[in-house]
Amino acid sequence: MQETIIPAGPPTVPASIPFFKPNLGEEEIEEVIQTLRSGWLTTGPKTKQFEADFSQYLGLGHSVAVNSCTAALHIALEAVGLREGQGVLLPTMTFAATAEVVRYFKATPLLVDCRSEDLNMDLTKAGHGFETARARGVEVPVVIPMHYGGQIGEVPDLLRLAHRHGMKIVEDAAHCLPGKYRETPSHPWRSVGSFSEVSCYSFYANKCITTGEGGMACTNQAALAERMRIMALHGISRDAWKRFMADGSWYYEIVAPGFKYNLTDIAAAIGIHQLRKADELHARRVWVAGAYERLLSDIEELELPREFPNRLHSWHLYVVRLNLNRLRLDRAAFVTELKRRGIGTSVHWMPLHMHPYYRETYGFKREDFPVAASMYDRIISLPIFPDMTEAQVEFIAAAIRDIIARNLKGN
Repeated sequence: MQETIIPAGPPTVPASIPFFKPNLGEEEIEEVIQTLRSGWLTTGPKTKQFEADFSQYLGLGHSVAVNSCTAALHIALEAVGLREGQGVLLPTMTFAATAEVVRYFKATPLLVDCRSEDLNMDLTKAGHGFETARARGVEVPVVIPMHYGGQIGEVPDLLRLAHRHGMKIVEDAAHCLPGKYRETPSHPWRSVGSFSEVSCYSFYANKCITTGEGGMACTNQAALAERMRIMALHGISRDAWKRFMADGSWYYEIVAPGFKYNLTDIAAAIGIHQLRKADELHARRVWVAGAYERLLSDIEELELPREFPNRLHSWHLYVVRLNLNRLRLDRAAFVTELKRRGIGTSVHWMPLHMHPYYRETYGFKREDFPVAASMYDRIISLPIFPDMTEAQVEFIAAAIRDIIARNLKGN
């Protein structure tokens, strides 16, 4: 039976601290106004500019703007040739979109446990998952790594896994802008997206840069880019938006049953300026992460995230872990106490294999992926956004210290 929780003290600041707040300036607002006045609202010149700027920022050859990262993952899998009955390796510790797009093809998500160090997919277990699927006669042509919280996983191991088994890599890089890695300090930095067939990004409201809703699929392969561009807009054989320009043509052909995934110029107008300050926004998140480290690193009841060597962490998320064996409250109660003090939090995520759909469809049990299951009980995502003030970070740290002090076992 759980012991009685000692309530935390009353809040000491009147204003609440949201889990996330986007940084939007006059530049974004003015660009949107100009777009509205131009009369061109859907996919057009602003979207094309955003795509070109994004490719240049990442150093990749082609970018296809769409209305979500989910859409980007979907057209990426279509472009690399995923078919019904095949399997895709992906982490159980990820958001629903990573796996649901696999189901769109009537293919099978082959879930893989995470590493305790960084909650990224455990590639040693991914290899076992591939062999198990192949023994059952299931082809596994694709692996989808998801860069948890914004830290790229073990890229050399991923490349060896993919090359050994002939798999294509489609990155779920929704959290990872910017994100870089290098094998050793003597190697050059490589950007996220530089080692896969396609990398996919999210511009949802709480992401590193935002367009409100939006995503991007990026590749260095022209053929994949062309296929994704076609499938993102009804399978039309040419850029449909050009039909309405002075030098455009009314004629087009449908070459495949595509989707309606295009990004609007209104959204792209925001993205153009968000991208221009992406490094500035990242620097602010780095500062917040450093402040948390300085204020919370001595608390034994708390494990903090860290940036691994030879990585550039985007710090999209700041996920702490409670050492529950030292506390008289569980994660839910801890979140409630923070909420009572006006502090917004989230949890990223309940592992996929614990959700009803995957339990019932594939017969998963909680213990099938023990690392992810155990981490789920302990993790809390704290606020981290560019406009956070030192006073807000200090208030959150003080609240965490107080809640822990009041709920230590043995007190």
